[in-house]
This record gives sequence, structure tokens and C-alpha cells, in this order.
Amino acid sequence: MGYQGKMWQSGLDMAFPGRMIMIRVFIVMLRLVWLFIHLMANILYFVLDTIHTLHSYLISSGILNKYKDLDLTKLQHLAIVVESQEAYDIERIVKLLFWLSDIGVKHICLYDMDGVLKKSKKIILEDMGSRLWHLEGDKVGLCPDPNQMTLEFTSISDGKEGITKAASFLCKKYLDDSALGEQDKPIFTEENMGKALEAVGLGGPQPNLLLVYGPVRCHLGFPAWRMPYTEIVHMGPLTSMKHGAIIKAIHKFTTVHQNYGT
Repeated sequence: MGYQGKMWQSGLDMAFPGRMIMIRVFIVMLRLVWLFIHLMANILYFVLDTIHTLHSYLISSGILNKYKDLDLTKLQHLAIVVESQEAYDIERIVKLLFWLSDIGVKHICLYDMDGVLKKSKKIILEDMGSRLWHLEGDKVGLCPDPNQMTLEFTSISDGKEGITKAASFLCKKYLDDSALGEQDKPIFTEENMGKALEAVGLGGPQPNLLLVYGPVRCHLGFPAWRMPYTEIVHMGPLTSMKHGAIIKAIHKFTTVHQNYGT
């Protein structure tokens, strides 16, 4: 504030001393209200986090009977989406996979946007050891042993590659059909795209449930054509993952009736 501004403010204070005091008191009151709201919000989040942690502990300990003996019939495929920065925590990723294996999940797709998990695939497979079967490209093949599971590693580049290859496949098919006089104009439907993706080997199974670990509530670029009816659950940061929270999410999915429409 310049010299003239200070003189004007001083004159205003002298002319209306009571009014200026009220304004200052009002500003102080607003600050106190804001601090109180902020404090109450912190207390609320702390209480909710404590309740969530306690609930997860009770589930993991087997104290809550309704979470025992999960019926995984509806959960044929599970997708785990991890924020790329958190995907570097391979130790937690392996721990998460062991938990899912103990729960009984048999097919898991691991995804992050930047392909960190794909690059760390060898380390993850070595740490998992005998719980896996054999590696075929980016997938671990099915095994008759019920204690073993199937793993798939994917990233956003697979989605881009899949669209490109599928588009090339459809274009070539249209040109071939046109040359034979079987098709006059291109007709590209969802079914055509699905078949094209399967033909180029990038279709992949559709996960029934998708668990997202990260700060944002979205699927982080997971291929949209693979989850038309997928249930998406945000699990919070990977650093705060809880065994009981996973069981709770799977239990809720297996017990809720889903309407897919007609």
C-alpha cells in the first residue's frame, strides 16, 4: 500500500473506529470458523479411517462370519489397476497377489498406464514362485492345479496397439470382401470390433470386478472394450491396502444382484 493509501486508511479508521473494529472482529471470526471446520473434517476423516481399519481387521481375523467362505463363482476374472507411481512398489504388489491367491481368485489382470508392472513382470513371477504355471507371452498359462492362478500384464500401450491392429484388420477385411463383391460399404459394429481384437490376439477376457489402487477414482485408461459390464471399486492408495478391504469388496460383488439390461 502506498503513502496516500495508508493516509486514507488511517483517516478512515479515525472517522469510523467502531466500524473498522467490527470488520476486523468479523474477519477473525471467519478465520476461527474455517479453522473449526477444518479441524472437524480432520477428526471425521480420522474416525472414518479408524472404523475402516478396525472393520478390515475384524474381516481378516475371521471374526465376522458373513465374510467367510466367499462364493467366487461370479468372479471369473479380476483386474487390478494401479497408479503408475505406486506400481513401483513391487513388494506390495506381490503381497496383494498372495492375498488374492489365498482368497481363491484364479485369474488376475495387472494394469498400470506406463507399463511399470509389465517391465517388472519377471521379478513378480519369481517372487510368486510355485503359485504360477508357465509364461506364454504376456500371460501365465492355465494350470489344472487349483492352487495356482493365471496372471496377465497389460498397460495403456496395449490398448492403443489393440485399436490400431483391429482397425487394420477390419480395413483389410473390408477391402478383401469388396474385391470379392461381398460388401459394398464398410459396416463396423461393436461385435465386429470385438472379433477383430480377438483375431489380432488383443481381446482378452472381460474382468467381472476391477479394483483401482491410486489417488483418483477412475480406471486409468484400462481398455474400455474389456469392461462393458465390469464393476469398478476404488480401493484408495496402494500404500494403505488392507486384506480385509479386499475381502469386503469381493464379498459385496458376489452378493449384489447385477442388472445388465436387455
